[in-house]
Amino acid sequence: DVMAYIQSQKGNNNTQRTLQTKLNGIKHYFNYLKSTKKIVENPTVHIMIKGIKRKVLYNTLNRQELDALYYHFKLPEENDKHKNQNWFYKAMLTAKRNKVILGLVVYQGLNSLELSNLTDKDLKLKEGKIFIAAGRRSNERDLKLEAHQILDLMEYISVIRKELLALSRKENDSLFISIAGSEKFNNIVTQLIKKLNSQNKKVTSLKQLRTSVITYWLKLYNLRQVQHMCGHRYVSSTEGYLINDIDDLSEEINKFHPI
Repeated sequence: DVMAYIQSQKGNNNTQRTLQTKLNGIKHYFNYLKSTKKIVENPTVHIMIKGIKRKVLYNTLNRQELDALYYHFKLPEENDKHKNQNWFYKAMLTAKRNKVILGLVVYQGLNSLELSNLTDKDLKLKEGKIFIAAGRRSNERDLKLEAHQILDLMEYISVIRKELLALSRKENDSLFISIAGSEKFNNIVTQLIKKLNSQNKKVTSLKQLRTSVITYWLKLYNLRQVQHMCGHRYVSSTEGYLINDIDDLSEEINKFHPI
């Protein structure tokens, strides 16, 4: 019935993009029926409209490169000749904060909005987890923290964050504090990416790092598990990252095939 409807719409001067939009509306309706237990399966899940330019994901970092960003993240030297200067102290605090932010990107795959919405109450250090609240386009979830992250997070919560709050002179429930107080989180991200690019020229954006993490997860876990870890509302959002696996396979063929 759905396919017959799509065929009937082709004669009404509808573009492929318009057909896809109409199909998406039907998919959302069947998702609603499934959520209310009126149907068991969504029959439109695997129906796609051909001839539409899809989002292509490329230039991702592998797991070793992501780990290197975290482990080699440069902090101001404790024996620096400027260590007694006020600016040096602030630079140390913000660098340690930024390393914690980086960890949540390369190990939990958080995006900029999720990072900015985190509060100190979302950390569950005794359980080794962090809670990510639901957003307009994402589901809530609990994600496991890596052991080396927990040490940095403990220092951040017990020392660094308190010092940053004192310098900002403002009360704030946000997990990540800027010295300026009113500084937008995007400014923090911009400075972080600039520093990471000096470590690895391949790094271009936070979105690229998240894409790299999700691509890696898809090689380890099934689609539904990755959907949960990403917080995607719809599995189709997660499926969009599968194209990276195809790109990786193409690179392997070009590199190792005898022809």
